Amino acid sequence: MDYEKDLNDLKENLEKAKNLKYRAEARMEQLKKQEDEIITELNKLGVKPEMLDQEIIRLKNEIESLLKEANELLPKDLLEKQG
Repeated sequence: MDYEKDLNDLKENLEKAKNLKYRAEARMEQLKKQEDEIITELNKLGVKPEMLDQEIIRLKNEIESLLKEANELLPKDLLEKQG
């Protein structure tokens, strides 16, 4: 058995694990900062994070309703004559 090689491999793997840990911690810190920014923006908009799904549905329905209303207001008879 080559103990020196085993020790070197162990040191190398330990260093790799440390680097992975530091990168994961940095990424986690970055994601936490993004989360805080998103929550701050939602608060500015008056939307609670736990109500986000309902707000998306409400906005989607509002968009669909406004598009339908806009289409109904178009003078279809004039447009068909031009086509």
